[in-house]
Amino acid sequence: MSRMGKRVRRTLIIFSSIVIAMALAFFIYTGFYYKATCNLEGSGSVKISKIKEGYFFDGPGTESALVFYPGGKVEDIAYAEILTMVAEEGVDCFLAHMPFNLAFFGYNKAQSIVDSYSYDNWYMGGHSLGGVFASYYAAENASDFAGVVFLASYSSKDLNGTDLRALSIVGSEDGVLNREAYEKARGNFPKSFVEVNLEGANHCQFGSYGFQKGDGEALITEKEQKEQTARLISDFILGK
Repeated sequence: MSRMGKRVRRTLIIFSSIVIAMALAFFIYTGFYYKATCNLEGSGSVKISKIKEGYFFDGPGTESALVFYPGGKVEDIAYAEILTMVAEEGVDCFLAHMPFNLAFFGYNKAQSIVDSYSYDNWYMGGHSLGGVFASYYAAENASDFAGVVFLASYSSKDLNGTDLRALSIVGSEDGVLNREAYEKARGNFPKSFVEVNLEGANHCQFGSYGFQKGDGEALITEKEQKEQTARLISDFILGK
């Protein structure tokens, strides 16, 4: 083998090793995620159906719907309880399933949902990283939506100049949300956005997946946090 051939072979071996190491690191990283501690039970007024994009929470409402993106590395059904509560209040919900439990890999999942169902008012929403990518999609498709709901999250895109409304709910005991990034992104919210500091709430209790590393201890129960949040979301969307 020539000297040039040896160099090429060595380069290919090094490149292949790097690719394999990166792939291994990725699968190790995504292999650990927060598993749901709740079930897909629905309620007397809400029926939960499996759809190709994730899950549909069909409640008594017929005019408004929320497409919800899960938090990063959180199993999607961890948000079944809070979305059932929102649906009970009159806002049907769609929970998007994300590849590798990361909204980055499925941020446009909402498109298929909006194309397949008919509602007068569509809203995007998400928890933590899910809210970031929900806002990204809503900003790019602002004419399809009436607003965005953020749970312990912020907008990655400037929503000013659109007709989008925004609701931001942050727990007073949240130890996971990057407060510096939140304040830096504050200007991306519409000027008339609704901001709620939920007293006693932390980061992980918006879902049902156990305690998240780095989070603060909640001063209210998980049920209380979800009930208050669901009411705030439904009131915001329905204009109560």
